[in-house]
Amino acid sequence: MFAIIDIETTGNSYKHGQITEVAIFQHNGIEVTDSFTSLVKPDMDIPLFITRLTGISNEMVQNAPRFYEIARKVVEMTAGRTFVAHNVNFDYKFVKEEFNRLGYNFNRKTLCTVKLSRKLMPGHKSYSLGNLCAEKGIEINGRHRAAGDALATVKLFEMLLKENDRRNYSDASMHLKLF
Repeated sequence: MFAIIDIETTGNSYKHGQITEVAIFQHNGIEVTDSFTSLVKPDMDIPLFITRLTGISNEMVQNAPRFYEIARKVVEMTAGRTFVAHNVNFDYKFVKEEFNRLGYNFNRKTLCTVKLSRKLMPGHKSYSLGNLCAEKGIEINGRHRAAGDALATVKLFEMLLKENDRRNYSDASMHLKLF
C-alpha cells in the first residue's frame, strides 16, 4: 500500500518554508484507490518566483485551509502506507516539518521514484520528473502543481512496478528488494 504524494511550497528550505498545495494518491500496487488534493494557506507570503513557477499566488490561497486544518486527512491518507514521491526527501521533510510545528511526530516509510528509476531504468541523462515523463510518454497535466506532478509520479511508479515485475519474472535468481 502506497501514498504517492507531491507538494508545492514557498521555497526549498523545509525549516523556513511551508506547503502551499498537497496532493495524495492512495495506490494498492495496481491502481489508485483514493485521492486528496488541497491548496494550503501558509503563514507567510508566497515569493514571486514560486508564483511564476507554480502559478500559486497569495490570492489563490487566501481562503484555503491552513495545514493544521488538513493534517488529519494527510495522516489518514498516509497511515499504514509507504510515502512515495519523486525526490522523496524534499516532500517528506516538508510534510514532517509541518507536523513538527503542530507538535505531532509524523513518521512513514519512504520510497523515492528518482532512486527507483535509476535502479530500474539506468542510462537516462536526467532523472527529473519532467525529463523522465517526456522520455516515457507520460503526460503531465499541470506541471509544478501538486495534483499534476503527483499523478505523473503515479504513472511513472506504475511503470517502475511493471519493470520490477518483468525483471523478477525474466530472471528468477534476480531479487530486487525495493520496498
